[in-house]
Amino acid sequence: MPHKIGFVVVSSSGHEDGFSARELMIHAPTVSGWRSPRFCQFPQEIVLQMVERCRIRKLQLLAHQYMIPSKVEFYISESLPEYFTPYQAERFRRLGYVSLCDNEKTGCKARELKSVYVDAVGQFLKLIFHQNHVNKYNVYNQVALVAVNIIGDPADFGDETNITSREKLIDHYLGHNTEDPALEGTCSGKSDYISPLDDLAFDMYQDPEVAQIIRRLDERKREAVQKERYDCAKKLKQAIADLQKVGERLGRYEVEKRCAVEKEDYDLAKEKKQQMERFRSRVYEQLQLHELVDAELMRRPLDLPLQPLACPSSPHHQPPMHSLPQPEERVTENRLADPFLQEKPSSHCLDVSSQRPTVDRPPPATDPPPKTHPESLPYDERPLPVTHKQLGAAVSEAERRDMLGDEARRADAAGEPEPLTEKALREASSAVDVLGEALVAGAYSKTWSHREDALLTLHKQLADTPVGTPKEDLKSMLRAAVFLVRRAIRDIVTPVFQASLKLLKMIITQYIPKHKLGRLETAHCVERTIPVLLTRTGDSSARLRVMASNFIQEIALFKEVKSLQVIPSYLVQPLKANSSTHLAMSQMALLARLLRDLGTEGAGFTVDSVMRFSVQALEHRVREVREAAVGMILDLYAQHRALVLEYLPPDDSATRRNVLYKTIFEGFAKIDGRPTDAEMRAQKRAAAEEAEKRKKEEIKALQGQLAALKEMQAGVQEKESEATKAKNQDTQERKVARPNAPEIPDNHYLDNLCIFCGERSESFTEEGLDLHYWKHCLMLTRCEHCRQVVEISSLTEHLLTECDRKDGFGRCYRCSEAVSKEELPRHVKTRDCNPAKSEKLANRCPLCHENFSPGEEAWKAHLMGPAGCTMNLRRTHVLHKTPVLPPGKGPAATRAGTSGSKVGSKIPTPKGGLSKISSRTYTKR
Repeated sequence: MPHKIGFVVVSSSGHEDGFSARELMIHAPTVSGWRSPRFCQFPQEIVLQMVERCRIRKLQLLAHQYMIPSKVEFYISESLPEYFTPYQAERFRRLGYVSLCDNEKTGCKARELKSVYVDAVGQFLKLIFHQNHVNKYNVYNQVALVAVNIIGDPADFGDETNITSREKLIDHYLGHNTEDPALEGTCSGKSDYISPLDDLAFDMYQDPEVAQIIRRLDERKREAVQKERYDCAKKLKQAIADLQKVGERLGRYEVEKRCAVEKEDYDLAKEKKQQMERFRSRVYEQLQLHELVDAELMRRPLDLPLQPLACPSSPHHQPPMHSLPQPEERVTENRLADPFLQEKPSSHCLDVSSQRPTVDRPPPATDPPPKTHPESLPYDERPLPVTHKQLGAAVSEAERRDMLGDEARRADAAGEPEPLTEKALREASSAVDVLGEALVAGAYSKTWSHREDALLTLHKQLADTPVGTPKEDLKSMLRAAVFLVRRAIRDIVTPVFQASLKLLKMIITQYIPKHKLGRLETAHCVERTIPVLLTRTGDSSARLRVMASNFIQEIALFKEVKSLQVIPSYLVQPLKANSSTHLAMSQMALLARLLRDLGTEGAGFTVDSVMRFSVQALEHRVREVREAAVGMILDLYAQHRALVLEYLPPDDSATRRNVLYKTIFEGFAKIDGRPTDAEMRAQKRAAAEEAEKRKKEEIKALQGQLAALKEMQAGVQEKESEATKAKNQDTQERKVARPNAPEIPDNHYLDNLCIFCGERSESFTEEGLDLHYWKHCLMLTRCEHCRQVVEISSLTEHLLTECDRKDGFGRCYRCSEAVSKEELPRHVKTRDCNPAKSEKLANRCPLCHENFSPGEEAWKAHLMGPAGCTMNLRRTHVLHKTPVLPPGKGPAATRAGTSGSKVGSKIPTPKGGLSKISSRTYTKR
């Protein structure tokens, strides 16, 4: 079974005065560990020699709170190089490295315990420390290590494998399962089980003397289990749990004593020393009273080594460690524990709250968080807080959490609760006068079973109170009971907490209605207990959180409590910025459930209070709380649409940039049955795809029609050619009679001709005309908003009726032109535009905003003439003269029937057939 391996420090690359690497050889609450020299060169190295060649299974490092290396590398070797040169890395085999956090989240107030699981054999371990993390406290760029722990098996113990295999073979044939869940968590359950007593966190919390007693009791417990003496094993298990708390308290006292010595407050140091001795003596008396520890062990503590005991399965034992200089001897009546304290190293403990944090050093971890039990956490994740409270606060905390006797007294079934202290008597004087000192002493007892029994006794006493009891006595008993319930609700022991809820429920639902005490007493019970219960909904235990939340919900629905409307007023109080995640989430969940049960009409909840709470919760630091607030707002919107919108910002693009508000407004749309933005975009995309599909189908159909027309035209031309041959003689005579007529067939008149500007060119094929329309035709222009090619004369109508952006334009009543709706009020107000004339009197140019003579020919002269429109950008192109055309077939005559038509419209030919100029929509390519 892996166990703690002792080691000695062979060498180090350097250290600061008073912080030698040999400090790493001792594990205790007061150790200060190793520190590198100031402004040292990196990397720094430490070489450790284990007491024997072993197989390392686990390495643990306890980092300093602010002198933190960025990375630590591990190397292992079977032996040191010759001439004692451990820095030759080629003789060591690299295992890997671990990275340490910079501790910024805790403000350099906690130490990181790093556990690394490895499987390597050797006797020498080298640690290489790389560059430090930079922070304001580490002014000398140092790295430090508070403690290091090695856990493994002896590598030379060859018989162990054979013994284990033989035992497994026997168990196989006997039908025993070594992986039995009943053995899980014990050393006999798994061969690779690591005892919690070998963990580094155990030694860094515990007083060394008590730690050795705990290890001895753990051995006796294992022996009792093997001999099937389960009553004894149970008794030893409880004693170990109690001693762990005792050891933590003694370790805290030792740290406080060392801090007092550092501050030269020798009176306080003497007081702490005497306090430790008294407490230690009383604990030892209890151990001897219950025959848990031999008297010989108590009288001869020097026989106990400081280092953990070797595993019973290993024949190897660890050699004694090098001890530090002994402090002054104790002068006291009880000298039982002197040798243990003489082995403790000196520590350098300064207050972290000093005025010079860059020089003063925070003390090592001394006191675990008050609400966190080390035994309830995985040993690899146990926190090691670095800061301690001010001395006075620490003393009062110790008095408040006094562990004298603690659960060890539970072994004595006939024991009575300890008498009340003076402080408790003053605090509970009114309850003592009504309920008696014995019952109140049980409620104040340090043994949880006594506290539970006191609450159950009070429950029975109140339930059995006769109806004819005077009102004053009934009220006095109620207020005394509420006082004890309020105290018990804060109890961390689950049975005591459950008993307090049971008693409180009986008081509200039975005691007050039975004796008809009225609303005033009900209000007193609720107002005194509900705030404390709400704090328990943020407990670290999920079970306690659920119990507290369910109890509050149940009581809130009781008719006498519901009419008071007290609980809703507590639930809608704004969340504190520093409140825990559990507390915030429990309050949100409880508010949501009660809001569904009670509603917002006459039950304490109002739309105003709930919305103010929810909007404030949208800014909480925890994502789950923000999401719960969104859900609450949506539920409220389903009932009160208009009222909810008053507390939210307007629904615009700026607001929707916030993801939460976007989610809220989309939820509103779903509740209202409206499509959300995503659905609208999807619909538009589908409509655009459908329109594109129809457009392609139309183009395909038009191309088919064009092909059919071309075939028909080819047949007509063939017939005409035959008729032409028959009348060849007459044709020749007509040519002689009119020698100057142009040779242009009537049926090919529109070929190579732009029907808008009248220009003819051999390059005007179908593709050539497209390019001409798109870039060069002086009678056309491109819409700046939809990029479609339109006639300049119809640009205004296009913007108002056909453009994709037509909703953004309006007509000016003075100039009759299309103006952006955003600019239209200013445009009309300034009256700077040139008034338009009637269409019969003048045309209106949308480019230069001028009036000119009416008619189609006037448009051509205005847009194409040398003295025409100055804003027509296509006038820079070279204008070609149009050929002389027969009368009645000029471009003007053709355009007479096409005014206002788009490019791509069908134009009648002289033969009466259809000639498709272009079937395309001219948009930018």
